[in-house]
Amino acid sequence: MCWNHYTSSTNSIIVPALFSHGVHTFTFSNTAGIVDHVSSLSENLGELVDSADYSDITLIVEDDKYQSHKVILAARSDYFRALLFGGMRESQPGTTEIELKDTSSTAFSVLLKYIYTGRINLLEIKEENLLDILGMSHRYGFMELASSISDYLKAILNINNVCLIYDIANMYSLMSLCQVCKEFIDRNALDILHGEAFLTLSQSSVKDLICRDSFCSPEIEIFNSIVLWAEHNTGQDPTPILDAIRLPLMNMQELLNKVRPTKLVSPDSILDAIKVQTECRNMELKYRGLLVVDENVATTRFGAQVMKGEMKQALLDGDSSNYDLDRGFTRHPIDDNYEAGVVIKLAQPYILNTFKLLLWDRDMRSYSYFIEVSMDDKDYEKVIDHTKYLCRSWQILHFPPRVVRFVRVLEQGLIVPSENVATITASACVIEGVSRSRNALINGDIRHYDWDSGYTCHQLGSGAVIVQLAQPYIVDSMRLLLWDCDDRSYSYYIEVSIDQKNWHMVIDKRNEPCKSWQHITFDKRPVAFVKIVGTSNTANEVFHCVHFECPAETSINMSNQGGACSLPVNPSGSASNNSIQTPSSENYISAEYSPQDAPEADRMDTHDSSDSES
Repeated sequence: MCWNHYTSSTNSIIVPALFSHGVHTFTFSNTAGIVDHVSSLSENLGELVDSADYSDITLIVEDDKYQSHKVILAARSDYFRALLFGGMRESQPGTTEIELKDTSSTAFSVLLKYIYTGRINLLEIKEENLLDILGMSHRYGFMELASSISDYLKAILNINNVCLIYDIANMYSLMSLCQVCKEFIDRNALDILHGEAFLTLSQSSVKDLICRDSFCSPEIEIFNSIVLWAEHNTGQDPTPILDAIRLPLMNMQELLNKVRPTKLVSPDSILDAIKVQTECRNMELKYRGLLVVDENVATTRFGAQVMKGEMKQALLDGDSSNYDLDRGFTRHPIDDNYEAGVVIKLAQPYILNTFKLLLWDRDMRSYSYFIEVSMDDKDYEKVIDHTKYLCRSWQILHFPPRVVRFVRVLEQGLIVPSENVATITASACVIEGVSRSRNALINGDIRHYDWDSGYTCHQLGSGAVIVQLAQPYIVDSMRLLLWDCDDRSYSYYIEVSIDQKNWHMVIDKRNEPCKSWQHITFDKRPVAFVKIVGTSNTANEVFHCVHFECPAETSINMSNQGGACSLPVNPSGSASNNSIQTPSSENYISAEYSPQDAPEADRMDTHDSSDSES
């Protein structure tokens, strides 16, 4: 017969069989080995509540006497352990009665039953008694009971009881319950102010409430309720509470016709409030706003609406999946009018510290933008500034908490580039003009051009040369190289646009003879399209341009650059292999604020050089 051993890894015992050569396995669960008769214990101890059996101490509460047992009281409470066995007068031999003062007999009878049984049915207890039990559990050290009652009170908060519960929680420093009460009061501030329970709050509780930015109610309503509170609590000084009222948030009529006649506020304080209104910006005032934690308040469910922007209905519908080139987004045109943008109006002032924004991301385009907030849709303050960065897709933006009613999202034309962005690697393209090679104007080659190739042209009096940048940029300079293999001169003008519909002239040289390199400067403005229009050529009826930059590459010495005058081209068109370095494509990704269809890929026709030959 083979003896086996315990195998702890499988929770089973293997023992030898008495009448066979095999072994039998008996398994047990973890709970089968535990005896739990706590319920019976609770019932048995409950039978001793207020029983003379084995009683050795009598507790007197108001006019009622409760027969109790020292050892049970001491085992359950540090307070009673110190009282009955800690060397105090009540613990001296022969002491058979102890009076508990400032204690409700009705509430204590419930607490005593809990001491013996560990059970209370809170649903059967009236609210006023429940608050008494909460106070006693805190006083006698039954913290688990205090926590359970607090959780229950959180669930039954209403307009009528929240003030009383908040006062008790404040008195016993029950922080979790206090916080829940404050949040409930914040959400129902106006109803609380108009309720009778508000008049029963202590001075400290009232001050704590109205000092909060999240106690969101018209300031005049707060003032009127404080006046009633002061009349109802004549024994308490209202001055600390009145000091917490934000007088600058009231208008002139309220200050002079409602606050001043009460004589609760000094004339100097009223004048100071008027001075603040006159001299300070609106966004510098200390506004109140509703605080809703971890909830998106910029939705139609919360009453938010889009005030400015195209295709307004798409922004706040909560759908962040179904969008394409034609639908599912809100946009605004990019121009130099920074009063435009997309403006969202919230249903009421809210305390915010986070924006979550989804930029259109169905391709690799990027954006730069800034976000401003306001309370009156007039005075805006910038809280997010990403005008120097290329951003795409989801934006999670944090900022210091602010009271906000209006939110304005505005693209500032992406970036102010320091290098030439009219390049192939920067995703620019020539969308109108004639050339043997598409995008010859912006390929960076300023050496290899001759009578046949290396330039882009258009017929005088018909058409133009148009360059589209990958995205709108703020620029103030350009440079172009006019074809200069002989002594001819040109006249021209240049216009810019952001939508290819409305054009603005930035340079006019229709009355000047121009040759070779042209450096152009103008006031900064957003540019997405550049139209170069030739008006004269002293040799023939065609305008020829070899190279274009936007903005101008000012870091390179023009005397060292190409051009027929500085480096003659041989009949084969060969020359030294020098070219301007263009920015890396990672730095400039195709982007627009408003998703639109890209231009057709092949709008430019190739043209035989004989048509434009000198």
